[in-house]
Amino acid sequence: MTIAIERIPMLADNYSWRLTESSSGAIAIVDPAEAEPAAAAIDRAGGRLDLVLLTHHHDDHIAGASALAETYGAKIVGNGADARRLPKLSIALRDGETIPFGASQIRMIDTPGHTVGHVAYLIGDTIAACGDTLFSLGCGRMFEGTPSQFFASLHKLAALDPATTLLCGHEYTLSNAAFALSVDPTNAALQARAGEVERLRAAGQPTLPVLLRDELATNPFLRAESPAAFARLRAAKDKF
Repeated sequence: MTIAIERIPMLADNYSWRLTESSSGAIAIVDPAEAEPAAAAIDRAGGRLDLVLLTHHHDDHIAGASALAETYGAKIVGNGADARRLPKLSIALRDGETIPFGASQIRMIDTPGHTVGHVAYLIGDTIAACGDTLFSLGCGRMFEGTPSQFFASLHKLAALDPATTLLCGHEYTLSNAAFALSVDPTNAALQARAGEVERLRAAGQPTLPVLLRDELATNPFLRAESPAAFARLRAAKDKF
């Protein structure tokens, strides 16, 4: 049993993600900001869609969900505690609850900070759809949560298997690299990653997905030692 990943660019810099479980052919899509690009990817793969996974209520992550669910008969999955701000949920989960995904499973993880209702999904053992909680070399803005909440959320993700593949919501890595180098300029792993990112973007290539082990070595927000240190970093990034 394997889970294949397809990146689907949307809007200016969003990514949705299509996941296919090999033994059953079950298909899930994460955070469809637009229905049309997602539908094109689904149709190329045979026209099947079982689940729409939503990480949080922002329009650039949910706008295509209802249309896709209606077109393909898919179930919309999200945080039951934030259901009033999401499209109508078919499956409302709580922290730690799981649903089947073919021969595998999907577990919801509460990750408040960017929004108070933000969640991530662990798909199988080593794929994490983290929305706007964690970016490569960065993290989301703290629109609703507190530094303590956001710090705890990042550490939930940091505790996953280092081989976990991270599916982030935006292509922000190049600008994140500039900030990361400004606060951790002697980090050799970060210097190497920043150079790789610059080459990829210059060639018009994506920087995602990324492995958790690489973020643990390079991402200043994952490397913050306390909620207060995280808060200082986030405030600095907001002004960078």
